[in-house]
Amino acid sequence: MTIGRWPIVVRRTVDAFLAAPHSPVVGRFGYYARLSARDKRTYRKSDEYDSVELDHPKALRPIAISLGVALRAEDRVHVERISQRLVGDLCTMLNVPWPAVRVHAVRPSDDYGELHGLYVREEGRRPIIEEWMRTAARGQVVAHRTFVRTLMHEVCHHLDFELLDLEDSFHTQGFFQRESSLVRQLLPKQVREDVREEEEVEPVEVRQLTLKL
Repeated sequence: MTIGRWPIVVRRTVDAFLAAPHSPVVGRFGYYARLSARDKRTYRKSDEYDSVELDHPKALRPIAISLGVALRAEDRVHVERISQRLVGDLCTMLNVPWPAVRVHAVRPSDDYGELHGLYVREEGRRPIIEEWMRTAARGQVVAHRTFVRTLMHEVCHHLDFELLDLEDSFHTQGFFQRESSLVRQLLPKQVREDVREEEEVEPVEVRQLTLKL
């Protein structure tokens, strides 16, 4: 197999890419109590997996690192192009369909805060990941680590449907652990720790913004 162009796709089961199921994490987020019985089953299933294991993460690291260069250059088109390549190569490595990636300028905001990213899934259409590269409050380009983490957050929503075959995608302990596992595999430690105070993530319930149409 040639890493990067991926001319050969080896079919593997879901469990080949996910850490072995474990007992659900103790403690669930508050909104769990408001879910239907069906959604609670989906939530608990999501909590059973705490990582996504990539076969060749080193092949993706140069792409993830190059996002920092594009962000510092404030080149939105280049950031979008690199983001699409990173997501596409990652999904190919996991043998799931690619979503489209769209990168916009300034984050939308309201009384609850700023929207970092969004995953839109509509029946019969290609899913879309949307992300914004400038803060609403100051108009500054977001930190490299924050941008990659947000991108992987939306990728995890995509993988909930395409890899785990869940009926919906919820923010669970397992979900956030899977997000972190991807970031750890893609970025060196020094980049992961390079985050400005204003770039910390919002509370969980504010970030539950996946749209399934």
